[in-house]
Amino acid sequence: MNYKKIATGISWVLYPFLLPVYLMAVLLTMTAFSHYPPNVKFYLLWVVALYAIVIPLLSLGVLRSLGRISDYRIDDRRERFLPLLVGAVCYVLCAITIAKIPSAIFLRKFMVAAACCEVLCLVVSFYWKISLHLTGMGAVVALLVVMNVVGVGNMLVPLMVAILCAGALASARLYLGCHNGWQVLAGFCGGFAVSVLAVLFL
Repeated sequence: MNYKKIATGISWVLYPFLLPVYLMAVLLTMTAFSHYPPNVKFYLLWVVALYAIVIPLLSLGVLRSLGRISDYRIDDRRERFLPLLVGAVCYVLCAITIAKIPSAIFLRKFMVAAACCEVLCLVVSFYWKISLHLTGMGAVVALLVVMNVVGVGNMLVPLMVAILCAGALASARLYLGCHNGWQVLAGFCGGFAVSVLAVLFL
């Protein structure tokens, strides 16, 4: 088996840009939000995809063409400032857009938590290389735990899947040599802690 291809595939499938869309799909199918009309669900998915994937990817393309980043994976921590700043702004704008639906307060909190994770990675990246992938997975696991606790929905199965995915992703990043163990652990714990605090207090 080509373990490098498998590890690379896991890294791309669980890329931080994609995680908000995955989680939003789970929320709109397995929780109280599943009762939203189809047009509202489509609107929410489109808004999240726009701010979490489309705009950040376009910004990466612009930054790459301007020579501000050397690679789309942004493995060099010194090149992360602008991409992470764009990501944080996008999540804030997404939260503001979702706020137009009064009953979607938890979804708005999710986007605020994502913005806080981006800021965490931005600050840490000035001094040290933290795993952006595992920060995102830590945030996903944290939000699923909070949903189980507050009773938004029965998230035990998605939570188990997320934990398994986090383990696979951590193994993949270590196997590819992108991070060491401390960087992976710091990313997951940082994303988990920041997301819980953001959802509970912001």
